[in-house]
This record gives sequence, C-alpha cells and structure tokens, in this order.
Amino acid sequence: MNEHPITLIAADWHQAHLLCHEIATALPSEQVTLDKAVGRTLATDLVALCDVPHYASSAMDGWAVAGPGPWRLVDAPTLANGQASPIVTGGLVPRGAYSIVRSEHGTITDGPSPTLDLLPDAPPGTPFAGRNIRTVGEEVERLDVVIRAGTVLNPAHIAVAAVCGHNVLAVRRVPQVRLVLTGDEVVTSGVPAPGFVRDTFGPQLPALIALLGGEVTSTRRIGDDLQASLDAIGDDADSADLIITTGGTSRSRVDHLHPTLAALGATLLVDGVNMRPGGPSLVARLPDGRFLIGLPGNPLSAMTGMLSLVRPLLAGLLGRVAPELGRSTLGHELSPASGRSRLIPYRNVDGLAVQSEWLGSGMLRGLAEADGILICPPAGAHTGDELETLPLAW
Repeated sequence: MNEHPITLIAADWHQAHLLCHEIATALPSEQVTLDKAVGRTLATDLVALCDVPHYASSAMDGWAVAGPGPWRLVDAPTLANGQASPIVTGGLVPRGAYSIVRSEHGTITDGPSPTLDLLPDAPPGTPFAGRNIRTVGEEVERLDVVIRAGTVLNPAHIAVAAVCGHNVLAVRRVPQVRLVLTGDEVVTSGVPAPGFVRDTFGPQLPALIALLGGEVTSTRRIGDDLQASLDAIGDDADSADLIITTGGTSRSRVDHLHPTLAALGATLLVDGVNMRPGGPSLVARLPDGRFLIGLPGNPLSAMTGMLSLVRPLLAGLLGRVAPELGRSTLGHELSPASGRSRLIPYRNVDGLAVQSEWLGSGMLRGLAEADGILICPPAGAHTGDELETLPLAW
C-alpha cells in the first residue's frame, strides 16, 4: 500500500484528485463466470485460447466452389476443380474450395448431374479467390491479447472472451463501502418540518457508488454525537475497504469527524481541499488500512467531493487508470474565487459551456441537468477559454 504520511492541508484540487488514485492499491482478483462479468474490471490481460475463427468458414449463404465454372454439385468435405458444394453462413469451407459464390449470384440447372452456373448479373470476375471466406485467425490469433487489464467489461467484451475460449474471467473484487450518514436534523421521508432537512444521501449515494464500481454493504445513520461517530467508524465488523461519511467535516461544536479520527489513530492524508463547493472534504486512513473520505453535509458539496475524491480512489482499488478529465470552451466570464478552484455544473449550449443557474452548495437541480462540471482555476476564466471538465458518472 502506498504511504503518504504528510497531511495535505487545504490541498490543491488537482493534487487531491491525483493523490486519491495514488494511495489506493488494486484489490485482489476473483474468478467470475462470463454472465456475471459485465461492469466488472478485468484483473489481468485476456489472452485468446484459440484462433478466431478457429476454422475457415463461409461469410455468406451460397456455394463453395473450386476452379472455374460451371460447377458440378457435390456434397463432399473436399472439392476438386469444377465442383461446388452448398454452404450456409458460418459453414465449414470444404478443402480445395477457393471462393464462395453468393446465392443471389448463381443458379442451379437440374438434371442427372445438377450444375451451378453464374447468373448474368453476377459481378464481373466472380468468383474472386478467397471471396466470402473467413480465414482461420482472421480476427484473432491464438495467444493474442484481446482485452487489457483494467478494462471495465461491457457485453461486447464478454462475447469476445467467449469466442476466444474463456468460461470465466479474473476480475477485481468489488470495493466494499460503508456509509455513515450524520445529522440530527435529517429525516428520511416526506416533507420535513422547518429546521429539518430531507435525506438525499441515503437514496443517492449507493447508486452513485455502484456506477463508480463499488458496492455499499452497510449504511449507518447517526446523530451529531462523538460516541456514535466513534462506534460507527471504529467498528471493524464488516469488510469495508472504504468508509464514506457525510457531514461533520468542519470544526464546530457539532462536527465530530476530526476528534473521531484522532481518537481512532487515523492518519489524515487530505484535510480540506481548495475547491468550492466541497472544501471541507477530507481523506484519511485508519490504522487497519481502511480508507475514509469525509464529505460535507451540503448536497452539492458532497457530490463534488464524490466525483473529485471517491471516484479516483475507487478507480485505484479497482486497478483502473486515473479518471480522465475533459475539456470544454467557456461561453462566458467566470470571476476569481479567492485561491480556490470552482467546480461548476454546466450545460453545453451551441458548443459552449454555460454554467448552471443553481450553484449553491445546497442545490442539486443544476447538477441534475448538467453535462459535466467545469474546473475553474482560482484566477477565474474568460469567454473562449478552454477549461478542464470533470465528467459525470451517469
């Protein structure tokens, strides 16, 4: 496991984003059957166990032919010059055949010895040598690397693995995540009374974590209480690789995350990020090796923390490359932000990035309608500038 004993206080956004990927060592692999592998991360390069195709096959319905026509029809595994044999798409090409005449280009003359003739509208030069024959190893040769380690497998990958002879695949174990959701003022259903807020994290974060390749295995809801925080975070009863907390990341009298981490002997790796929203986010490692990412309690702040810190850490645990940033041309001015990078939900309008109308740290409407998140440098930006963008996970 990579060691980073120095705490980054008010870290630069890029520095924190990269660090979260660097500190995570890829989890062990496990074997899964092909039908369970979509969405999983391949742990080792996948090598073909056979040629593809593994036999010479027909690419068309028609006739396999040998030599010039007309051809006498036979049903044999080997053809001599002047012979033809009916064949269907995918059928084994007889030995001696050098081309496939498509069914629409030929006609059969019946009689004691049926023959195949070309139709007048067959393409000039028909049959061409090798035409409509899928040769052995045309797509893949045995021992070729067909899928690289770190690839997130899609249905097409599964088909490639199957045709290359595989029944099971080595994939990274799915990172296990524990959620610890804090706040005395949080209600989980209905319209909250004044002074209370509706829980957005409970229904939202498990789905987002799944999109990022992890799995929420437990969710704990606690009030703003130090002992409850110690119990929820310090409990090692489950096999969580990552604990994500919401709220309590600042240093007021009701924020207990810092005292909890100190009491548990955790190492703070990032204590605040120079970004807005989401600045109070933090990253720590517990003595037993588990990671913890503390997200602010405001909804948009927490989401920028998820995409900035949780996504690269999960990618590292899965053995994936660091998440790539995009780029987009800005459609208007953006003011400076007092030494902080601004993370701004935006829409693409006529090829330009235009910031959302709803940018408050407690607002989610802008993110829900966004095409991505602009990363505006502390100095601000001008119309026409090309800015880095943080892609969404959905």
